[in-house]
Amino acid sequence: MQDTVIKQMLQSWIASDSLITPTEEILRWVDQKNRETHVEIQKISIDEMTDWYYTAKEGTLRNSKGTFFKVSGFRGYENGQIVAEQPILLQQENGYLGIICKEIGGVLHFLMQAKIEPGNVNKIQISPTIQATKSNFTQAHGGRKPAYLEYFLHADRHHVIYDQLQSEQSSRFLKKRNRNLLIQVQDEVEVLPTHRWMTLGQLKELMCTRDNLVNMDTRTVLSGIPFSVGGQRPNLSEENFDQPLIRSIFLGNCDYDIPRVYNYLNNYKMFADRRYELIPLHTLHGWRMDEYGVFPEQSGGFQIIYCAIDIEGREVQHWCQPLFEAIGQSVFGLVSCDIEGVRHFLVQALPEPGCFDGIELGPTIQLDAARNQSDSNGYVRLINDPRSKILCDVILSEEGGRFYHEQNRNLLIHTTRERIGELPQGFFLLDYMTLNRLGQINNCLNIQLRNLLSLLRLKQ
Repeated sequence: MQDTVIKQMLQSWIASDSLITPTEEILRWVDQKNRETHVEIQKISIDEMTDWYYTAKEGTLRNSKGTFFKVSGFRGYENGQIVAEQPILLQQENGYLGIICKEIGGVLHFLMQAKIEPGNVNKIQISPTIQATKSNFTQAHGGRKPAYLEYFLHADRHHVIYDQLQSEQSSRFLKKRNRNLLIQVQDEVEVLPTHRWMTLGQLKELMCTRDNLVNMDTRTVLSGIPFSVGGQRPNLSEENFDQPLIRSIFLGNCDYDIPRVYNYLNNYKMFADRRYELIPLHTLHGWRMDEYGVFPEQSGGFQIIYCAIDIEGREVQHWCQPLFEAIGQSVFGLVSCDIEGVRHFLVQALPEPGCFDGIELGPTIQLDAARNQSDSNGYVRLINDPRSKILCDVILSEEGGRFYHEQNRNLLIHTTRERIGELPQGFFLLDYMTLNRLGQINNCLNIQLRNLLSLLRLKQ
């Protein structure tokens, strides 16, 4: 059964357009939704925030019902020294990021949603079939239940292709995970006006060629498609297919590399002297809090603003909440090279303040707007190296439910093994099969790496 699904996935990956929903129709549909959907986001003071308040005793921004999420102060230590002090999102509940797929006209299609989040820079983005926090689908805020919820509450009635708890942005959330779920159905599915069927190839083309169109939640779910658990390598011998990538997917060396990666990650988890504490927001060193938000006193990658939100068509249409507003633009880059005809990707073991397990594999380059994360050991130089081949360079949004107008540069950079040089400690050159196997496990690949892997295309 799984071999059949992998073949269907590959056929869908190759299908860069669809007879069911042509790409031009998708673009017209999104454009029409943007014209028709009323959106108003107004920055306000905390005194105007319905159902939200700051409690000085606890030191958090919180909802009056105690649901949704909270914002607290965070102080991280390494070897007894403070290494991070910042606001952080507390939202321990796991939400659904779920996609339904179905074979239609001989090609596997994915049921995608045109959804708007308050922080989206361009209103409508292509989102999973369902994208809902537990508070949403339990109707803690009094809204409607999300469409297609029953498929995911009863996923065992269908073919579950992928089901993992995966991390969110660990520089902003504390130990936050969402349930990434991909199911295949056989029965007829009612297609609501908010949804359309698309091929995997269509989605990848839209990711790579259209800024801010395919949202972060779609990208993370698609990155987990388990190509590595298939059987024999398919016959994809046409000249325009990326043969080193195909060999990387199906002829990987994961039995050797996965234990090496685990050894490094587990040594860190066992021996690293890292801890954290939650502290009141108003006591954060280097941050200023007033009635309009929480702001860094010097350069920082984000600030907190208070917003009144009015969006028609959502489960809840009028509400207030804090949003993390980006200051500047982050850069995420995944460097690759071919070794003996097999594509390898340069990744790094990267600790982050709110990481569920303290450390995960991240991309080669992970620089937030304040440039206070990984300096990538000089690999940023490969972006502008004339000997590098840029396979993808696109601006993509982060999750719009918590982040306001956050859009970052995402790059796939191909170079030679010689240009990469000797690997620094904590860096690994891994094939796609190895990364894909690690992606079938909770908390191994961070959100930035998963998003970059979702951009890979089979055709050169």
